[in-house]
Amino acid sequence: MPDATHRDATTPRSTAAPDAPDRHTAPAQDTPTQDTPAPDAPTQDTPEHRRLAESPGDSDPWRLWGPYLAGRQWGTVREDYSEDGDAWDFFPFDHAHRRAYRWGEDGIAGLCDRFGFLNLGVALWNGHDDRLKERYFGLTNGQGNHGEDVKEHWWHVDATPTHSWAKTLYRYPQAAYPYEDLVRTNGSLSRESPEYELSDTGVLREDRFFDIETVHAKASPDDVCVTITATNHGPDPAPLDLVAQLWFRNTWAWGRDERVPQLRRLRPPELRPGGVVAIEATHGFLGRYVLAADTFRAEGAPLGAARAAWPHHVAPEVMFCDNESNDVELFGAPENRSPHPTDAIDAAIVRDDRSLLNPAETGTKAAVRWRIPAIAPGASVTVRLRLTGEMLPLDPFGVGFDDVLADREREADEFYAAVLGTGSGPTPSPAGAGTGAEQTTAEDAFVARRAFAGLLWGKQHYRYSVREWLEGDPAFPAPPGDRLGLAGRNSGWRHLALADVISMPDEWEYPWFASWDLAFHCVALAHIDPEFAKGQLVLLCREWAMHPDGQLPAYEWAFGDVNPPVHAWAAWQVYCIDGGRDLDFLTRVFAKLLLNFSWWVNRKDADGSNLFEGGFLGMDNIGLFDRSKGLPPGHRLEQSDATSWMAFYCLTMMRIALELARQDRVWDDLATKFLEHFLSIADAMDTFGSAGVELWDEADGFFYDVLVADDGSQQRLPIRSMVGLLPLLAVAVAPEWAQAELPDFAQNLHWLQRHRPEQMGALLRATSSGANPDADVASRLTLAVLHGERLTRVLARMLDEREFLSPYGLRSLSAAYREPFTVSVAGQPMTIAYLPGESDSGLFGGNSNWRGPVWFPVNVLMADALAVFAEGSGADVTVEFPTGSGTRVSLGVVARELEGRLVRLFRPDETGRRPSTPRHHPAGPLWDAHPTFSEYFHGDTGAGIGASHQTGWTALVAHLVCRHAQEPADPKTP
Repeated sequence: MPDATHRDATTPRSTAAPDAPDRHTAPAQDTPTQDTPAPDAPTQDTPEHRRLAESPGDSDPWRLWGPYLAGRQWGTVREDYSEDGDAWDFFPFDHAHRRAYRWGEDGIAGLCDRFGFLNLGVALWNGHDDRLKERYFGLTNGQGNHGEDVKEHWWHVDATPTHSWAKTLYRYPQAAYPYEDLVRTNGSLSRESPEYELSDTGVLREDRFFDIETVHAKASPDDVCVTITATNHGPDPAPLDLVAQLWFRNTWAWGRDERVPQLRRLRPPELRPGGVVAIEATHGFLGRYVLAADTFRAEGAPLGAARAAWPHHVAPEVMFCDNESNDVELFGAPENRSPHPTDAIDAAIVRDDRSLLNPAETGTKAAVRWRIPAIAPGASVTVRLRLTGEMLPLDPFGVGFDDVLADREREADEFYAAVLGTGSGPTPSPAGAGTGAEQTTAEDAFVARRAFAGLLWGKQHYRYSVREWLEGDPAFPAPPGDRLGLAGRNSGWRHLALADVISMPDEWEYPWFASWDLAFHCVALAHIDPEFAKGQLVLLCREWAMHPDGQLPAYEWAFGDVNPPVHAWAAWQVYCIDGGRDLDFLTRVFAKLLLNFSWWVNRKDADGSNLFEGGFLGMDNIGLFDRSKGLPPGHRLEQSDATSWMAFYCLTMMRIALELARQDRVWDDLATKFLEHFLSIADAMDTFGSAGVELWDEADGFFYDVLVADDGSQQRLPIRSMVGLLPLLAVAVAPEWAQAELPDFAQNLHWLQRHRPEQMGALLRATSSGANPDADVASRLTLAVLHGERLTRVLARMLDEREFLSPYGLRSLSAAYREPFTVSVAGQPMTIAYLPGESDSGLFGGNSNWRGPVWFPVNVLMADALAVFAEGSGADVTVEFPTGSGTRVSLGVVARELEGRLVRLFRPDETGRRPSTPRHHPAGPLWDAHPTFSEYFHGDTGAGIGASHQTGWTALVAHLVCRHAQEPADPKTP
């Protein structure tokens, strides 16, 4: 039996007591209607859906193994034990192949258990690189002219939620990887220059690269079949070493748990003579696993030189060492902790130096190496592995192995056909072929499936105990500087201790969670794995994540920073997508969000004016200056977006409270509380507060931030940006049943209308019942910050193609600032300009730009808000679309058109190229077939910018596709 005590100190508390909500919670009293959105599809009965039902919780069997290995661990806060907090320099890329990580691991196409103990990854060598290709390379913040940037190409091709099936594709150059050229050239460029990319170096010309396709297919929860296929797309034969590495995360070197797991080679009589090679892995908690490896297979064109060089049956080479740092090479230490350090395999393959390998064929890291002298042009080579915690079959790579792969791929097709509709295969339809509805549906389904694959491959094991990190480890010197004092990074978050599989924004550039990113991920994930989505939202509200004062952790570089409060919105969306039935989940997350809401009110409303200050609020450099710091002395910033987010938060909490009160009247008065709070905020956005601050500018017809001095003087900052559009989000329609079924809510609504009429401007009636106020209150109500003339004036700005409306969504800054605009702020001239692409500012590392590009998540929120308007008081409102066109349409049509523009980012144009394809991706069928999900998109062309694998929140495109599949083709309202 495995030793259940073999866990390090940050094993999640939820492991011992799984914390998944009950999938079979009783439904509401009646069938969900437009007041409580229905699930996008009825309950399905595919094999993958049945696996999900068998394993709803994180600790259930089908969840144990998955692609949870990070794409990057070096350069993260967790690995930074420096005095100056420079994580990039303390653990640089050049150390990664020689140094043991403290908190996690990384690799290519990786597989690991949900605790991150045992890892399996792909490594490669083309015969020219100066190191084994074990991990993706990219530039640090200081090296890139637009911030950190990965310099590799890979795509997440497919995946199912239980990870019963997964496929990924990595593009590996055949020439020496140009590490030095990328660092040197990018370092010489200014922020006005585009980034120097891998394609610019010339190593990908003539398609001189291998495509490395890795597939994981589970025969059972504890038995994973793996294939690695290398295809030569170049014009000449080329050599390649295919390497599978198996290793344990180092848990024993830090002085907290000295027990060491073991890998050893199996030989007869434990293994059948003349069969496969195999490695046994023994761990005190996981138990015993065996990795078996087969000989290679050749497919497609003849192998040429490889055929002559290889006998008919060749066993791969097996190598062993320890996952321990090579301190001698790294730091000039007199000796290493182990004589067989982690880079022994690299030295053996790249330098043919086998002196560091363990001849006893044991250790904590091992490799299986297939050396292929040459792969002919167009040819493919496949190697096969099997990682199992069960009895190894006598013929582990027989017919049954191939059957597992075929069955899981077929089941994945069935699963996504049920989720997305028919025609949702894992490969694209012919690029640019056809314009009919059927073809568009097939292409959109393909894009959505790729988006889901990116989300599922983006689930990573994340381990971080802030207290242990601040204190340092017993086996090492105490961290330098005042790390334990208030100056230490995240020193106010010592309670945070996570060791969970968490949905990450990006595999490489953001290999750590961010609270508002994760909320958007969960909305998309709810369409395929609602239990995981619910578990993620609950996780960030648990006592070991949420601050005792109620703040949600932002991201590891600064947990105390402020992300927009979208958690409640995401929880409501997930609840509705899952059928509006899991009231237990809704109750749990709502109770915790009450604490978070109080934190916002207590900490971000300085003078009790109901106008909020929230720092940068996730929108980085959207303003004239960094809103998180650097305000002129004696000033505060009343933010239109912070206040809008809080109005939006109020309405979402009110809607959740109404839903809960329908089942339990104890929540009734909370619905009233959030109603009144919203009305106060809406009133404050007109004129309110001790300084009489007014965010609305009547002359411009727009909302602006206001800089308020201690003496009460104020200055409006007249920049038309997403800041002024966000008030649109604060809209909700009270369900028709609320006033009939919830007496406290109805009575207080009556009281407010009679006694506080001055605050009722934000309460609108979808229909009018005449002069009887009681009858009016009883009608269906819309609550909105924006309405009437203000609504139409803001929409006129938003839908103007000269300002916010682009062919692919809404820009984050008005294009009216194509010529720079300067304004004096507290006596200092400050300038802003529309930048549709990369940022020219060093704010936030230079790798983020809200000064023009299209950002997917806020666009989805905007379209969602317009749909709500169309459902309520805006049902009869029409607007020009686009502004100045003379064509008037309903708000529901505008919402659908905005969503359509977002989806069109990923549809091939007449040339076969997708608008969202980054500038630096070469053209051609090998490239155009693969959608790329970027962090944000060029405000004019739609080209992907920023993190190039951020399927995270950009995977909301799958949410749009799923939702539209259930709607009429040309609705007047959504």
